[in-house]
Amino acid sequence: MKFSTLCLPAIIFVLFPIPSRASELSLEHLDLTQHAVGFIALFLFVVAYILVILEDKLQFKKSKPVLLAAGIIWLMIAIVYKSHGIDHAASVALKHNFLEYTELFFFLLVAMTYINAMLERGVFNRLRDWLVRKKFSYRQLFWITGILAFIISPIADNLTTALIMGAVIMTVGADNPRFISIACVNIVVAANSGGAFSPFGDITTLMVWQSDVIEFSVFFKLFIPALVNFIIPAVIMHHFIDEGFPLAAIDEEQVFIKRGGLIIVGLFLLTIFTAISFHSILHLPPVIGMMLGLSYLKLFGFYLGKTHRDEPSHFENVPGGESIDSPFDVYNHIASSEWDTLLFFYGVILSVGGLGFIGYLSMTSEFMYGELGPVTANILVGIISALVDNIPVMFAVLTMNPDMSETQWLLVTLTAGVGGSLLSVGSAAGVALMGQARGSYTFVTHLKWTPVIAIGYFASIYVHLLIN
Repeated sequence: MKFSTLCLPAIIFVLFPIPSRASELSLEHLDLTQHAVGFIALFLFVVAYILVILEDKLQFKKSKPVLLAAGIIWLMIAIVYKSHGIDHAASVALKHNFLEYTELFFFLLVAMTYINAMLERGVFNRLRDWLVRKKFSYRQLFWITGILAFIISPIADNLTTALIMGAVIMTVGADNPRFISIACVNIVVAANSGGAFSPFGDITTLMVWQSDVIEFSVFFKLFIPALVNFIIPAVIMHHFIDEGFPLAAIDEEQVFIKRGGLIIVGLFLLTIFTAISFHSILHLPPVIGMMLGLSYLKLFGFYLGKTHRDEPSHFENVPGGESIDSPFDVYNHIASSEWDTLLFFYGVILSVGGLGFIGYLSMTSEFMYGELGPVTANILVGIISALVDNIPVMFAVLTMNPDMSETQWLLVTLTAGVGGSLLSVGSAAGVALMGQARGSYTFVTHLKWTPVIAIGYFASIYVHLLIN
C-alpha cells in the first residue's frame, strides 16, 4: 500500500502530463476531461458504483467503494494541480463539497436519531399493531398502507415508512404472497411520491432545499403531481387485489408506546419547525435548527433517565411482561444511526464533486440542458434515477446548476424523487422491501407493474407542467 501510494504521483507526472500551455497561462481551473486523470477518475467512480449496486449480492457495504474512489479522485486532482503551481484551487473546491456534506450529515444524523428514538419507544410498532388488529380486508389494507406511506414519508423518510407499512403487509398477508407483492409495489410508489413534495421526505429534496434552489413552501406545489403519481397506479392495481379478508390469526401480544414516546414525536415536529424557521426567517442553514432540535431530545432524555423507576408500578405493566417505563439514552439512538448510509453519502458527494471539478458535469450539462432542453433532461433524470441511485444524480444536477426556472427545478425534484419507483432497485424503499418480503416481492414482480407506474410517472409530469 505504501509503495503504490508513493508511486502514484510519479505515474501521473510521467505518463499523463498536462499540456504545458495550461501551466503557462496559470489557469486556476484545469480542464481534465481529456486527461488520463479524468479518465481514471471516471473509471473509479463507475466501478465503485457497480459495487454499490451489487451490495446485496456481494455482502459488501456500499460505503467502502465510494469512500475509496472519493479519496483517490481528489488525491489525483490535488497532485496535478500542485504540479502546475495551483495550490489552493483544489482545496477550495474540496472544502466546498465537504461543507455541503457536513450540513447534510448533521441534518440526517438528527433526523435518524429521532426516528430511532421513536422506534425504541414503540411509536411505529404501536401503529403497526393497531392496523393488524383492525382486521381490514385486503383492499382496505392496500389503500390504508399506501395512504399512510404517502402521509408519513414527508415527515419521516421513505425508507422507514416503507419498512413500517411492509411489516403490516407481511403480518396480515402471510397466507397471500400475491397480495404482498402488489401491496409492496404500492407502498414503494406511495412512499417515494410522498417524499417528493417535502424537504424532509427524501435525501434529494433535502439537498435541493439546503442548496437554496427552492424555498420550503414552494415544495408543496408538488403535492398534486405527487398524489397523481401515487393514485393512478394504485387505482389500476386495486382491481387485481382479492376482495376477501386475511386468514392469518393475530397471536402477538399487544404493543404499547413506552413512556415519553408521543412527546418525542412532538419534539421531532418542533425540531422540523425550528429548522424551517432558522432557514426561512433567519436565513441560517437548516442544519443549525436541527442541531438545536437535538438538544430538545437530549434534555428530554435526561428527564426520562432521572425519572425512570427500576421497579415498575402496577400501571406500567403491559401484557407480555414488558414495562412501558424503560431506560432512555440518546447516545444509543445516535449510535444506532445508519452509519454506512451516512458514509456512503460522503463518498458520493465528494466523488461527484471531484468529477464536476474535473469538468465532466459541465460537459453533461451542456448536452442535457443545452441540446435536449430542460424538460427532456429533467424527465431523463427521473428515468436514470431508477437505474442509478437518485442521490448522485441530483447532486450532479445541483453541481451543474443549470439556468432553469422554478418550474423546471420543481420538475427535476419531482422526477428524481418518484422516478426510482419504476424499478425495485431504484429507491431505498424498494431495496428494503425486497429484503423484508423476500420471495414475495422481487425485482421481477415489481417489473411487471413498471408500465403502470410509468403511466403515473408521466401523468404527474404532465399535471405539474399544467398547474405549475
